[in-house]
Amino acid sequence: MPDKHLSSRFDTELNLVSTRLLEMGGLVESQIARVLESLKTFDLALLEHVGETERQLNLMEIEIDDEVVNVIARRQPTASDLRLLMATSKCAANLERVGDEARKIAKRTRRVAMDASAWNLNIAEIKTSGEMASHMLRRALDAFARMDAIAAAQIVHDDEAIDSEFRAFVVKLVTSMKEDPRTIQIGLDYLFIAKSIERIGDHATNIAESVVYAVRGTDIRHEHRKQRGRETSGN
Repeated sequence: MPDKHLSSRFDTELNLVSTRLLEMGGLVESQIARVLESLKTFDLALLEHVGETERQLNLMEIEIDDEVVNVIARRQPTASDLRLLMATSKCAANLERVGDEARKIAKRTRRVAMDASAWNLNIAEIKTSGEMASHMLRRALDAFARMDAIAAAQIVHDDEAIDSEFRAFVVKLVTSMKEDPRTIQIGLDYLFIAKSIERIGDHATNIAESVVYAVRGTDIRHEHRKQRGRETSGN
């Protein structure tokens, strides 16, 4: 009976840590939604609380890490339980970094909105990659909530699509800046925004990789990168 009681309490502690991470994920998702909408409409009011939210995410990461350490110290978990706690800590770190990228996008969007020529530059790839990154993050968090390694593995493979949009935008942007040097400053701002969106996709991928590790005990962080390199080189 005592063993069952202790096991039940341990399960509750694990669930609380996971729930806290998903709460952090929901906050990040809302932050990303606001900055991407502001990028489309130049509604700067949407960016009003981005800095405050980013600071809140920093605190949540620290709280989650502290709780993970405390649970490990109290319970000395092994196997899948330990992997889950390690994965949760890694996911929290990636969510915090997504918050950092959202803040960077907000900063550049404010600058872009002040430039009258912003409406004349075609940023279709940025909008598309932003939607992709947001969707990937949502799917990664859902995979974490369900501990779905199959869904998580698919997300890892889908990351290439965002990278392709980024590369296409860079090529178009360079051409535009060559043709009209007056677009160089705003072009650079958009380039930094596009890079931040690409990084959000990378962090979503990292979360998905952590889910695979938690469920299967397999570290796939380098496997899919090697595969991508072989596909790119044609070998």
